[in-house]
Amino acid sequence: MQIDNDILLQPLKLSIQVSAISTFFVAITGTIIGYILSRRNFFAKDVIDAVITLPMVLPPTVTGYYLILVLGRQGLIGQYIYNWTGWTITFTWQAAVVASFVVSLPLMVKTAKAALDSVDIELEKASLLLGKGELETFLKITLPLAWKGVLAGVVLSFARGIGEFGATLMLAGNIPGKTATMPVAIYSATQSGDYFLANSLVVILTILSL
Repeated sequence: MQIDNDILLQPLKLSIQVSAISTFFVAITGTIIGYILSRRNFFAKDVIDAVITLPMVLPPTVTGYYLILVLGRQGLIGQYIYNWTGWTITFTWQAAVVASFVVSLPLMVKTAKAALDSVDIELEKASLLLGKGELETFLKITLPLAWKGVLAGVVLSFARGIGEFGATLMLAGNIPGKTATMPVAIYSATQSGDYFLANSLVVILTILSL
């Protein structure tokens, strides 16, 4: 049985695009948040940590629903964006990036924090005493010592983004060639009874995830 290459390549390219962009922002944001949680003590730290972790334990569809409440056309933030620009993020590939970012961020934060916690803080203090700034100390001392853990977080975040389904379906929808990522395309193929296409997509996604 033959399958049009575009039917396979479009979801694959979209998934890689979405996950790559999401992971770029997750890597930066997650490392910064992980550093703050690792090195700072402040009011409601545990609450903020719990909120960041929430997408890991909530069903993805619930996370997606929260995103609609915030970013949808009538959402807390989305309504202002729509009123000012006439554009809404829902049912766009950018919505898939946002969904991927939200569900991947907790993995990055937890992994980065654990890696940063393992770095001897006395080395950082020595750097600061020698006149180096906090940013330079982080870039030249802390990050090089924690890079393996940070890299693990990046890889996990990318894999999580590639496999994201529930929140993506809720916020971005299922528009072939536009918002249908690999998991969404697999769902559609299964629903329509096209198991040959579904199997092909599953094999590709499994290899990519590995």
